[in-house]
Amino acid sequence: MLDVERAGELFEAFGPVRCRPMFGGTGVYARDVMFALEVRDVLYLKTDASTQAAFQAEGCGPFSYDTARGQRTIASYWRAPDRLLDDPEEFAVWARRALAVALSRKQQAPRKQSKKT
Repeated sequence: MLDVERAGELFEAFGPVRCRPMFGGTGVYARDVMFALEVRDVLYLKTDASTQAAFQAEGCGPFSYDTARGQRTIASYWRAPDRLLDDPEEFAVWARRALAVALSRKQQAPRKQSKKT
């Protein structure tokens, strides 16, 4: 599982991150948004239509897991290419793209309206 020390090493060229346990794995946050997910020692980065082709070209696929009703796929997180884990500078480039996607999605999300009493 991704812990603070390992995350610090992995994301050193990217910058500071926070890790939170979730989904039996770890959510990775920067600037108050989750942009990466680690599950079963596999790292996934946030994607959108503009970044998925790069993941496909590397032979990577989206995050998926098994449920009682079959397999469920989360198309917005794709497996990070293994080669990036040995190249901190290029990994940081991919991580920055994932963060940009996450920030963009956060800005597009509809805001909850407060209830007036």
